[in-house]
Amino acid sequence: MSEVLAGNENIVWHSHPVTREDREQQNQHKGAVLWFTGLSGSGKSTIAGALEKALHQLGIRTYLLDGDNVRHGLCKDLGFSDEDRKENIRRVGEVASLMTDAGLIVLSAFISPHREERNMVRRLLPEGRFIEVFVNTPLAVCELRDPKGLYRKARAGEIRHFTGIDSEYETPEEPEITLNGEQLVTHLVQQLLDVLRREVIIKN
Repeated sequence: MSEVLAGNENIVWHSHPVTREDREQQNQHKGAVLWFTGLSGSGKSTIAGALEKALHQLGIRTYLLDGDNVRHGLCKDLGFSDEDRKENIRRVGEVASLMTDAGLIVLSAFISPHREERNMVRRLLPEGRFIEVFVNTPLAVCELRDPKGLYRKARAGEIRHFTGIDSEYETPEEPEITLNGEQLVTHLVQQLLDVLRREVIIKN
């Protein structure tokens, strides 16, 4: 059955004969989004990459969406104003939702500093398919790491609206899991695998 989308009677959503449930049954695991949020340098991309490798070794079908990578293509027309950041997350959320419908486990590593942006993505997904992962690494540690030299530039005034320096980061209020970004990555990956099993996204 086709459903007319609100706001434009000429745009119609078409249902397809192969459903998300069909794809999940074929994959032998559920589709879901793990949304890694935290300051720049907190370890989001490193942890997400290590988790993807572990899942791949288990035969789980995944895709990793990284904040920098999407700005080379999907979001290359966007800057870093509040409105552009919101649009960046909206686009990524829509892509992640489609990938979840395809039965994939999507690992999304984005600073995504505002709670409303993260909740916007949560609302796009079925109940239980959005797992907010807060990588809780102190600002001082992130600055010491500074893998891209961005904090140094922000402190020097060369970068404006930099999260944690002159732009606010809103800590998640009720994330599905909080990781200590100073711990070993292998330990953090095991914690995430435990969450995926607990939520029955993957099997033992």
